[in-house]
Amino acid sequence: MNWRAVRAIYKFEMARTWRTLLQSVVSPVLSTSLYFVVFGAAIGSRISEINGVSYGTFIVPGLIMLSVLTQSISNASFGIYFPKFSGTIYELLSAPVSFFEAVLGYVGAAASKSIILGLIILATAGLFVPLHILHPVWMITFLVLTAVTFSLFGFIIGVWADNFEKLQVIPLLVVTPLTFLGGSFYSIDMLPPGWQTIALFNPVVYLISGFRWSFYEISDVSLGVSLALTLTFLVLCMITIWLIFRTGYRLKN
Repeated sequence: MNWRAVRAIYKFEMARTWRTLLQSVVSPVLSTSLYFVVFGAAIGSRISEINGVSYGTFIVPGLIMLSVLTQSISNASFGIYFPKFSGTIYELLSAPVSFFEAVLGYVGAAASKSIILGLIILATAGLFVPLHILHPVWMITFLVLTAVTFSLFGFIIGVWADNFEKLQVIPLLVVTPLTFLGGSFYSIDMLPPGWQTIALFNPVVYLISGFRWSFYEISDVSLGVSLALTLTFLVLCMITIWLIFRTGYRLKN
């Protein structure tokens, strides 16, 4: 394992975050704070409790997942797309660095940024509503798994995209709607039976459900199912990236 190469890629990507601090950290935190103000104050006054938890407190895990998902994809996709765009990807491919080491550096940095952002948003949420994390180990586990999984997914998008428009298509038109429809601001038990069945085909439901269980021990699906599907998606992303480097898909042409 060439740890020097991994560390160099990781430090380079993390340094880019500090150079764009307003965009990378401040903007997502402010956006999430607005969600608390709008949903917590406006809608929370009409919905007293959900499963014994106040509405403002109930939406905290969903808002954290919303930010972690979008930022993981954004950081990882841009991290690998920009070397393709500038042509420096060939320096990486010709260097004595394996695909695993390159992915570890890029994805590790993207996941680290998202985890840090998620913890900052969690601390910010404590300023608006009282928080109770019943299972902090499971909370960290789901936070890390989600950040890593969607950083891998973002890496795939960055390799697939051949222009800046494609870089934003999947996050904006697929991931964000699925997150909003995945129980970020409500429990799927509140939906009509038919829509509950449809919602179960949304993979984001399982991520948010497992993450919310770690806070309040309430969930739309069982913890085991949430964990299993998250790990399954993680493995699928890893296999896809292995195939990308194995075939050179959109890297060598």
